[in-house]
Amino acid sequence: MISPLLANSFLHWFDRSFFSKSGPATWAKAKLVRYADDFVVMARFIDHRVIRFIEEKIERRLGLTINREKTRVVQVRNKGDFLDFLGYRFRYSRSHRPGGGPRYWRLEASPKAQQRARDKIRELTGAKQCFKPVQQVVAEVNAVLRGWLRYFSKGHPARARWNLVRYAEKRIAVHLRRRSQRPYRPPTGVNLYQHAHDLGLIGLQEVTRG
Repeated sequence: MISPLLANSFLHWFDRSFFSKSGPATWAKAKLVRYADDFVVMARFIDHRVIRFIEEKIERRLGLTINREKTRVVQVRNKGDFLDFLGYRFRYSRSHRPGGGPRYWRLEASPKAQQRARDKIRELTGAKQCFKPVQQVVAEVNAVLRGWLRYFSKGHPARARWNLVRYAEKRIAVHLRRRSQRPYRPPTGVNLYQHAHDLGLIGLQEVTRG
């Protein structure tokens, strides 16, 4: 918690400077969205003046270092360009309706956010967790799913959310097979994926209702 608190303390002054009479919010009609030490500047044109203002205030005045690897200027209206911010990916997309349609803002979980969730579920269902009761493993996976699915409940495409639930089903099935000395068999007429939900694994509908 120290880093976000320090970031907010330091960068609050940057916010005030940005929106002051001499800041880009005034002369470039720019907008600033910041969360802790991550921020996005939005304007019709991001020119050298805006960049110089940000670098001067953050690096020269505050003594902080801008992460150049994460910093770039994006023309989000250009085909193929996108913005990743706080786990979400933002981009303009064309409607898939027959004959085309107007472009709209499309937002979904970024590839990195999806991979981090899969990595966490894989860790919770890995070989080192065989000593845990199945109910405990399911409960721990559910905690990850609930938090992730609720955070990424906004946006148009549901594919990423469905994919994560399907991945959790597969990992629970792997865990069941690994724990069993004999080939694990679910009840008759039930496949392993449905069996995972019978054991308590949540689905998208349960998160939506919650």
